[in-house]
Amino acid sequence: MAHSLESESRKLLGRLKETLAEDSAGQERLDRITHIIADSMRTEVCSIYLFRDAETLELCATEGLKPEAVHITRMRIGEGLVGRVAKFARAINTGNAPAEKGFRYMPETGEEIYSSFLGVPIQRLGERMGVLVVQSKEARQFSDDELYALEVVAMVLAEMTELGAFVGEESGLSALHQRPELFRGTSGQEGVAAGHVWLHEPRVVVTNPVADDPAAEKTRLQEAVDQLRVSVDEMLSIASTSDTEQLQVLEAYRMFANSRGWMRRMEEDIDRGLSAEAAVEKEQSVARSRLQTVPDAYLRERLQDLDDLSNRLLRILTGQGNETGAEMPEDPILIARNIGPGELLSYGRKLAGIVLEEGSVGSHAAIVARALAIPLVIHCKRITTEALNGDKILVDGEQGVVHLRPDEQVQKAFMDKIAMQAEAQERYASIRDVPATTKCGTTISLHMNAGLMADLPSLESSGAEGVGLFRTELQFLIRNKVPRRAELAALYGRVMDAAHGKRVAFRTLDIGSDKVLPYMKPNDEPNPALGWRAIRVGLDKSGVLRMQLQALIRGAAGRPLTVMFPFVAQFDEFKTARDYLLRELDREEKLGHTLPSSVEIGAMLETPSLAFAPRQFFEMADFISIGGNDLKQFFFAADRENERVRRRYDTLNVSFLTFIEQIANRCDDTDTPVSFCGEDAGRPVEALCFAAMGLRSLSMRPASVGPIKSLLRSVNLTEVRGVIDESIANGDQSVRPSVLDYLARQGWAF
Repeated sequence: MAHSLESESRKLLGRLKETLAEDSAGQERLDRITHIIADSMRTEVCSIYLFRDAETLELCATEGLKPEAVHITRMRIGEGLVGRVAKFARAINTGNAPAEKGFRYMPETGEEIYSSFLGVPIQRLGERMGVLVVQSKEARQFSDDELYALEVVAMVLAEMTELGAFVGEESGLSALHQRPELFRGTSGQEGVAAGHVWLHEPRVVVTNPVADDPAAEKTRLQEAVDQLRVSVDEMLSIASTSDTEQLQVLEAYRMFANSRGWMRRMEEDIDRGLSAEAAVEKEQSVARSRLQTVPDAYLRERLQDLDDLSNRLLRILTGQGNETGAEMPEDPILIARNIGPGELLSYGRKLAGIVLEEGSVGSHAAIVARALAIPLVIHCKRITTEALNGDKILVDGEQGVVHLRPDEQVQKAFMDKIAMQAEAQERYASIRDVPATTKCGTTISLHMNAGLMADLPSLESSGAEGVGLFRTELQFLIRNKVPRRAELAALYGRVMDAAHGKRVAFRTLDIGSDKVLPYMKPNDEPNPALGWRAIRVGLDKSGVLRMQLQALIRGAAGRPLTVMFPFVAQFDEFKTARDYLLRELDREEKLGHTLPSSVEIGAMLETPSLAFAPRQFFEMADFISIGGNDLKQFFFAADRENERVRRRYDTLNVSFLTFIEQIANRCDDTDTPVSFCGEDAGRPVEALCFAAMGLRSLSMRPASVGPIKSLLRSVNLTEVRGVIDESIANGDQSVRPSVLDYLARQGWAF
């Protein structure tokens, strides 16, 4: 019986393949397909519903329902049985459709006479395309074999939709991957870029979903799987034996690559009439839809492994992928689901922009993007399935917006924005070597943030007075083991050489939260941002901290050294860390090594608690750097990774500005230099308000130095402070509207 169903399924797919080969319009093809499926499955009704937009399904073809309902009947995702199949990406099989939960009666279709209903999702690798439905008058449930056969057909329909088989005026369907698309994500690194798509893992296009010779397809599949197993074994043989986590992941890979169940399911798909590629993709689609609903993190990771293996297998079968010699465009904008810091650094400065489906504002990728000053947008759902290599793309890292295949109007407006920014940068070059002195005679020191050697040339070109923050964790993140002291000392020495005598504030290793070292066992913490991170890790793993401090002392080689400790929450933490540095200085002197000519030891104030530390802390610290990104999220109790709350709280909120003023006053009392470091320091209006509240030093990305200096040199801080005080007296929640109004009167537009 199973064999006869397999041959029936193959016959059905054979007829679909013939229809695909015919030179006919999209609607004609759709109509013919519904007729073939209804006839083959001996049902009175077969209907194809496709997505009109992300939320709306439309009846695009039917055999058995009223023909006048085609392109008229629409439903929202989740609405009716069809909408529920689409929403949950799962089949619904019932012998009594009207009694089923969520049933919605659509009188224009005439479907009320049909009791039985079987609906399956038309999807490709987690991308929902529509729903395929068969119905009959007889009140019965469809068999497992019939369900399986319909899923195989839906898989082929997904491939046909992908290949544009139903595009046409009558069908009203436009080709996929050709329409302009707008993606709203989250800004990971500011800046704007125009370029062409370069997919980190290009999507594989299956052009032969149906095959006539199951034996030949099984042989192709077996050969590809054998090749895959060899490559996984090779990865295991060169993997670090000390890296248990990496070994576990590769062992899971090997387990899947050798899984008989996975192989058996793909062979069954081939027996039904699918090609080897389509069989791999069908099982991958099932894994992807499960991936979205599985709450268990471990199981999700394993399904992710299966997904990655399927991609490798598809590349072997089709010979498609970047490694086949596809040429990177001159202005590549990298598109990926996610990417590690090592892979991202291997692209280097070739990239014009980066767009990720996942990621976080503090992730490794975001750190590297910031270090390379490459615009980055994260949380762009579906972009890897929508974008194709070579597509035009515009990335706005300031707004967190991506325009894929933009129309001419959008492109023109965007290019105007880029031209205006370039023109402004030329203007800023003329004030590069003058101080940021306001009209009332107050001078603000402007410094830049850095994390790679490649950042240092910006010190000269931006006009920054020094490096207010050098992130040292990148050298740890991109390696598979702890870097050696000598390597780090040499790097820190080169950083100082490149700074040509300007001050560089080295922040000690800031890991934990979402920055987990590849060779460090991740801690499963319910709230990592408030967990074991930064100085907490340094003090608990003092060997690594002391090694880094030794490298900094040796790298200074007789020059001034500035070190700051991150995420200090209480005085004792700073005292202990400072003592480590002083002890290492003594040790280095005893060993006969050259000591720095002077040493500054500071702390990053990133937790509200440190602002209320005893006076002795402020007296002991040589300087304080306010870490604005973390301080703001803890001050407002608003996770900066959470879009729902992140934007609710304004930096120019009266409470936050008053808090900044309190910190500035405490530092003034003890003559402790204080700086504001973070994204907000590089935003002109915010920077102006910080200066008005008493801060005299700011550290930002290099591209922001010019705009900030230009604004500061044109305003009177006493006037700005008056505007802020008036806003506070009026009970305003934020001073932003008042300050923007003041700046508009001065001829500034933001």
